[in-house]
Amino acid sequence: MNPPHPNHDPIIKTHDQLKNTVSQVVNAQTITDIHTHLFSPPFGELLLWGIDELLTYHYLIAEVFRKVNLSYHDFWAMTKSQQAELIWQTLFIENSPVSEACRGVVTTLNELGLDVGSRNLKDYRAYFADTTVEDFIDTVFDRSNVSKVVMTNDPFDPAEAPVWGSGDTGDTRFEAALRMDVLINNYEDTAYQHLRGLGYDVDPYLSSKKSYKEVRRFLEMWIQRMNPKYMAVSLPPDFQYPHDGVLGRLFDNCILPISREFNVPFALMIGVKRAVNPQLKMAGDGTGKADLTSLETLLRENQDNKFLVTLLSRENQHELCVIGRKFKNLMIFGCWWFMNNPSIIEEITRERIELLGLSVIPQHSDARILDQLIYKWKHSRQIIADVLIEKYKSLIDVKWTLTQSEIERDVNNLFGGNFERFLKGV
Repeated sequence: MNPPHPNHDPIIKTHDQLKNTVSQVVNAQTITDIHTHLFSPPFGELLLWGIDELLTYHYLIAEVFRKVNLSYHDFWAMTKSQQAELIWQTLFIENSPVSEACRGVVTTLNELGLDVGSRNLKDYRAYFADTTVEDFIDTVFDRSNVSKVVMTNDPFDPAEAPVWGSGDTGDTRFEAALRMDVLINNYEDTAYQHLRGLGYDVDPYLSSKKSYKEVRRFLEMWIQRMNPKYMAVSLPPDFQYPHDGVLGRLFDNCILPISREFNVPFALMIGVKRAVNPQLKMAGDGTGKADLTSLETLLRENQDNKFLVTLLSRENQHELCVIGRKFKNLMIFGCWWFMNNPSIIEEITRERIELLGLSVIPQHSDARILDQLIYKWKHSRQIIADVLIEKYKSLIDVKWTLTQSEIERDVNNLFGGNFERFLKGV
């Protein structure tokens, strides 16, 4: 005889009941989107939204060049509106919009209540022209059922610094992440000069204790100013640790000590190859398989630090899951960038749950345009729900008792609870 269920909830017994329950719970769950490139209104033009921004997303720019006989120079000479019209005509009218990036635009317009069957770009533009950004933020958060997003905040960006200096960053649903790509990847070329200009006494090779102290002082100031959820960097596939150079000195003497002192996790996003085709600008980056020995070493030698990790290569995903089984100071998150396609999201989500159970953050949107929260989460919710249904089904088929409250608990953890607990302690 089975012991009574601790919550005395009705037990889910049939596959149809399971499917309906999981779908309802996943769709009702509010989400903490832990990595985006969105901004709150005080950041002005850094906050991208509207149909022309949606259509000129760099995924679609890369895609349109596969269909049009147009030079890069001529494309970049166009206004944004002209680029949007070219992409709309080429990828949505002359071809069916079946790629994930194209499908995302269609999903977004449909969820906003617009007539996608009309294919009328003029009407879509009129809709956005008739709303304010503040109202549209509310609409997007409501339609995507996202409660808060984590931005990507670069302390070296001259467009951001004045906003942080003002103390008014606006809508509290937009939380900060301290991005350190310039500091880590461009210290000798860019960051060193920037820090010197701000009055920090650092040397170009970061070769002295005084320089370490000054970089730590810079990071402390920005942590106090931003109150970031984590620090973050995107790294190339050939990232190595330990490292006998500036990167190693930054990690060991500046970033990792600050991460421990302030209990701010360090997010590593590994696998990007910058400017594979520089003529595509932001759309020209690529991906490469990483050697994860460096990640293992970083985790093993810094077990008092917390690390959030996502990888850009499909070939690295299984190994990352295995590493996740060995180190509790690692939280695996999201299907980043080129991994953010339905077939790959499904594969990775299934693989992670099979190896790590429910101790992961299955997805983040990586949204660069506000509108994208709608489609990225609508598409991902469905995939994650389907994987959960499959896994729960295998339990009830062998008479394991399962209730709606248990499913609600699990889904809450996946869509925000795991993140919040990880922030508080390993």
